[in-house]
Amino acid sequence: MVTIKDIAKRANVSTATVSRILNNDPTLSVSDETRKKILDLVNELDYKPLRKKSVKAEKSIESFNIGLIFLNDESIDPYFQSIRLGVESTCHQFPLTIVSTMVVGKSAITSETLSDLDGLIVIGDIDTKEIKEIYYKNNNIVVVDYLPPNDSDVDVVISDFEGATKQVINHLLDLGHEEIAFVGGKGLVHGVVSEKMVEKVDVRKSTFEKVMKEKGLYNPSYILEEDWGPASGYSLTQKLIKNGRMPSAIVVGSDPTALGVLRALHESGINVPNDVSVVSFDDIEAAAYVNPRLSTVKVHGDEMGRTAVKLLYDRLMGRKIAMKVTLPTELIIRDSISVKKE
Repeated sequence: MVTIKDIAKRANVSTATVSRILNNDPTLSVSDETRKKILDLVNELDYKPLRKKSVKAEKSIESFNIGLIFLNDESIDPYFQSIRLGVESTCHQFPLTIVSTMVVGKSAITSETLSDLDGLIVIGDIDTKEIKEIYYKNNNIVVVDYLPPNDSDVDVVISDFEGATKQVINHLLDLGHEEIAFVGGKGLVHGVVSEKMVEKVDVRKSTFEKVMKEKGLYNPSYILEEDWGPASGYSLTQKLIKNGRMPSAIVVGSDPTALGVLRALHESGINVPNDVSVVSFDDIEAAAYVNPRLSTVKVHGDEMGRTAVKLLYDRLMGRKIAMKVTLPTELIIRDSISVKKE
């Protein structure tokens, strides 16, 4: 059975190019020679678009073209890269081909660019309602690392940040810490049509505030938010230090942000963990190599990507009911936290 992959290989072009030529994409810039070569191969190999078959028995061997939409956050947080790599590596195990990879704010995401896709995997805080305004042919959308409010038609893969935050706080309390700060970043949901950004509540922050209030330990001056990344972690920690009264522990929303936190503490002569304990989220590769080695919540980004592929394939094979999968996390204890010193 001839597939788009076969044609692309023979023509020495990408599967995306073959797909766009077969669908007469007016935005595609390709030479007449290449176009003719592909169309000749289509006739020579007797290629038939499988998606037009309606017999259910044939559906099991159908090949699907999918798209990947994500925010350009990989340079800030490798966590998002691990999700994408999980998606890409798992597609090879299924008849799924990524023919289009789009970055919000940098790629043209329109009804034309999405029209030929059988399904979408959307990574990060991206407005699914806006996506549906231009991708209206089906509900084959899987959202990763974001829980869309009031949208029960899409599949979702998230990590248990609520449970993880509670575990982190309880562990610090067991070590005698009661004055605990939270350093995080503001969550922004990005539009793909309007280019608007709407602020959202980060579940790590909201859970932290809720638990600390319940325990009578909440201190609003210990809640600091800015952007995500080392620069913000650094500046927010400097602000915390200048306020005068330092907490005995800091919970940080992400490892890259925590790198900035550690730097600011080190420059101010504040020892980690003897003076201040630090714990964060993600467990990026660098977490095990900084000094001190960073205690962190391991988030299985690669498994989130793999799960998204499996959910999308299940949808493409006929499942109608949307599913939400919450993956567990793991608290990794290293050198950056210790018992509170009296």
